[in-house]
Amino acid sequence: MIPETLEGLALAAGLLGLCVGSFLNVVIHRLPKMMENDWRIQCAELRGEEAIPTEMLSLAKPRSRCPSCGHRISALENIPLISYLLILRGKCSGCGTAISARYPIVEALTGLLSAYAAWHFGPTAQAAGALLLLWALIALSGIDLDTQLLPDSITLPLLWLGLAFNLWTTYCDLPSAVIGAMAGYLALWSVFWLFKLVTGKEGMGYGDFKLLAALGAWLGWQMLPAIILLSSIVGAAVGITLIAAARHGRNIPIPFGPYLAAAGVIALFWGQQITRTYLGMIG
Repeated sequence: MIPETLEGLALAAGLLGLCVGSFLNVVIHRLPKMMENDWRIQCAELRGEEAIPTEMLSLAKPRSRCPSCGHRISALENIPLISYLLILRGKCSGCGTAISARYPIVEALTGLLSAYAAWHFGPTAQAAGALLLLWALIALSGIDLDTQLLPDSITLPLLWLGLAFNLWTTYCDLPSAVIGAMAGYLALWSVFWLFKLVTGKEGMGYGDFKLLAALGAWLGWQMLPAIILLSSIVGAAVGITLIAAARHGRNIPIPFGPYLAAAGVIALFWGQQITRTYLGMIG
């Protein structure tokens, strides 16, 4: 049953987003470990050996537990935001170890963005697609911040899903989406090789190419200049701030995925207004 008002729809989407945010925390934590297990098995097979994963892990099993004492998280301790703030008060009930604030931040961010997407687009296919896009971008950002990886298992389905939504011109026409996917990949691919030819170093990972291609598939090639500009400005500002504050060495790589994701969110909601304003200023 669809809520009759935008406020009701936003509330329902926000509550759903809180629950999804709790699951995204699991994805952010476990997916890189699952990938590492797969890589270890593949390497062992290439050597002609039998590899046993260090831990049988999936997104569903085993149940979430404290990494310090192994205490299994009960249903009461797994209520988005409420458990962290009111029941656990930021500490494991088993050993008292502090729980990272990232968990409620991811839940709150997912809930807020989900609610705003529902309010912004209303009860439309655009709202449904926006939720899927936002959830994927949050998961990718968290994984990239932790591991500097952007898993193909998220970026590639996200690209195809964007093209699928635009079969019905949900966000842009299909030719714009296809060109956006190609141009998004080639834009950062070109920067990557130019930087490598000039400096002999790799300035970004291939996952960044695929993420920008996915954003191009969702929003069309017209949004790519704004996404690249916004992500570069935010990334440069954050990087300079960290270096100036002596919290980040100059030679330590900074993940670019979260800045692309943030720019993609801005373009999703306000990209057309930003583009019109910019063209009006220069025209």
